[in-house]
Amino acid sequence: MPPIGRPALMALAVMAVPALAYAQSPAQSPAAGPAAASTQSGDILFESRLRYEGVSQDGLDDATAVTLRARLGWQSPERSGFRLLVEGEAVAALIDDYNDTIHGPLRYPVVADPEAFELNRLQVAWTGLPDTEVILGRQRIVLGSARFVGNVGFRQNEQTFDALKVTTRAFEPLTVTWAWIDRVHRVFGDDSPVGEWRSDSHLVNVEAPTPAGRLTAYGYLLDFANAPAQSSATWGARLEGSRNLSPDWSALYALEYARQSEYGANPARFDLDYGQVSAGLKRGPVTWTLALERLDGNGAQAFQTPLATLHAFQGWADVFLNTPRDGLRDVSATVSYAVAHPPVGRSGALTASWRDFQDADGSVRYGRELDVSARLAFDARWAVEIKGAHFDGAQGAFADRDKVWAAVDYRF
Repeated sequence: MPPIGRPALMALAVMAVPALAYAQSPAQSPAAGPAAASTQSGDILFESRLRYEGVSQDGLDDATAVTLRARLGWQSPERSGFRLLVEGEAVAALIDDYNDTIHGPLRYPVVADPEAFELNRLQVAWTGLPDTEVILGRQRIVLGSARFVGNVGFRQNEQTFDALKVTTRAFEPLTVTWAWIDRVHRVFGDDSPVGEWRSDSHLVNVEAPTPAGRLTAYGYLLDFANAPAQSSATWGARLEGSRNLSPDWSALYALEYARQSEYGANPARFDLDYGQVSAGLKRGPVTWTLALERLDGNGAQAFQTPLATLHAFQGWADVFLNTPRDGLRDVSATVSYAVAHPPVGRSGALTASWRDFQDADGSVRYGRELDVSARLAFDARWAVEIKGAHFDGAQGAFADRDKVWAAVDYRF
């Protein structure tokens, strides 16, 4: 675990003050609801996160990052089916002893939270057709579990898209989403040379309930003019469901398969597989899950998911944000406990996960990882979270590292 010096301790104390003050204050009336300023003139949108991140990685100096992210926006009232949303985002580094991916310093591990001040969303939504929504402009797009397309919400500067997106439920029981992406605004910010991808990409996602569970079929045709190696065509399907075994126990399961090949500007030639299978048991607030996820690799090219919310998959230490060229096999065991009535606050969750990483064929071990987290929501506005990741690399292929986070969220 990285050492926590005096500046970091001061920052953690600052984060704890509002949470403790709220915990000691009288409970608000449920009728009051969240403090969102919703009036006839529209809704004020605000959310913020103050976070400490410490990283200790072999071969580098220990990194300490204390960053504050704030988003402020406005959503208009609906008029003739139209609604406008505009939102700005700012990220400030209060303690910047880390490699922010733009300015370095290179002696520190990467914490991909550079300072930024930019337009996060600017969109017009239209609901003039039955059971259909059309959104044009800079927007947040999250499809399914965000395994392939997401907003990377864990990072301070979220990923958004200049896009046209249509979602319709007019063909019941199907939910159909199509999107065309013109620009990808990545988490690295406008000042980064890789902060924006010029795109001519199409996303298709179709969901439907079935007797066996929720079935999703998708096709993601990604074409990036200034990142051609990330261009690809991915077609796949996912089935996810649950079954009651008794009044107290239920079984959870998921199966997914996808095939990826070159597309658009990508000069390479490849056909690669993706597979995921998971099974779990749930009893009351406790859920146990075993999972196997495999991303193919041929020694030169591997199955990639460049628009995914990557931090949520393959370990919180973020060792495998890019799939190694020989692919990746991730075997994991996870237990989570949902705290419905904590001593303080409205709800909470405890999670622990153990992971073993190998190449796609299972012949080379990359390392093992332990992830733990605890989150407490005081109400709809305030929440605190502490989490950590310990990665133990094998045979020196990937450096050992420890990561620790502590965060306070506030929104209305």
